[in-house]
Amino acid sequence: MIGLLKRVMGEHIQLILREGAPLWSVEADPGQIQQVIMNLAVNSRDSMPQGGTLTLETDNVELNEADVVGDEKRLSGPHVLLRVSDTGHGMSEEVLRRAFEPFFTTKEQGKGTGLGLSTAYGIVRQSGGGLAVSSTPGAGSVFSIYLPRAKRPADWAPSDKERSADLAGVGTETFLVVEDEATVLALVTRVLKAWGYRILGAQVPGEALRLAEQHGESIDLILTDVVLPEMSGPDLVQTLSERLDLDPPVIYMSGHPRNTIVQDGRLKEGIAFLEKPFTANALRQKVRETLDQEETPQHR
Repeated sequence: MIGLLKRVMGEHIQLILREGAPLWSVEADPGQIQQVIMNLAVNSRDSMPQGGTLTLETDNVELNEADVVGDEKRLSGPHVLLRVSDTGHGMSEEVLRRAFEPFFTTKEQGKGTGLGLSTAYGIVRQSGGGLAVSSTPGAGSVFSIYLPRAKRPADWAPSDKERSADLAGVGTETFLVVEDEATVLALVTRVLKAWGYRILGAQVPGEALRLAEQHGESIDLILTDVVLPEMSGPDLVQTLSERLDLDPPVIYMSGHPRNTIVQDGRLKEGIAFLEKPFTANALRQKVRETLDQEETPQHR
């Protein structure tokens, strides 16, 4: 990711990589760990508008039962440490306490969703690890990710039977994916392409409409965020239906819990939905489930 991080950081920020060797293996979704790194890096970049240094460090660490990581989560045993630190403006104690809350942000309206750090936190916890942060106003921030060492060897590979089962249901359909966060769009696109799907990706509804006008008849599924610039995901789907008579199955994504967006009227009950952060397997299962449901007689 170093090349990508350098482009995202810009020339005013120096990127330093300090690798511990040899690192243990961990069991985690590669795309999601990349998303964690990107979210933390972007958060650090935004805290250094005049320039600074972003440092990524890795190491093996042994934790004991007395070690507390983050929100009182106790970890013990061998872990791989990934530390992301910056020389930015830092955080006050009040901001530090709320750093991982969904939708909490200190940025101006329209400049941030407040989901970057909460998404990183969710992914790390989902992977069985912990995420801690320390910060001092004017002295930067340090994010420490602890992931448990894998119990099976690094050269483990699934059997032919397991591999066949894992690839079952992979298709060749065409999806329209609409996601305003570039890193999330890139990761979802890469994952779906790896399973053979053709992806038309857009960050804004206007771009999605243009793609639909060009490829409307070939679009088999729409995967869209609920909250988008210009118009909401549901409004985009309605516009596609009215303007282009496009009516494929739809999966909505959001960092908001399903019950929250249903209660405030943005989504209807029973709609296909993925709550962020989600795993690659959860994405694949929801896609196949939605497509297969559409193919059943009662849905044809």
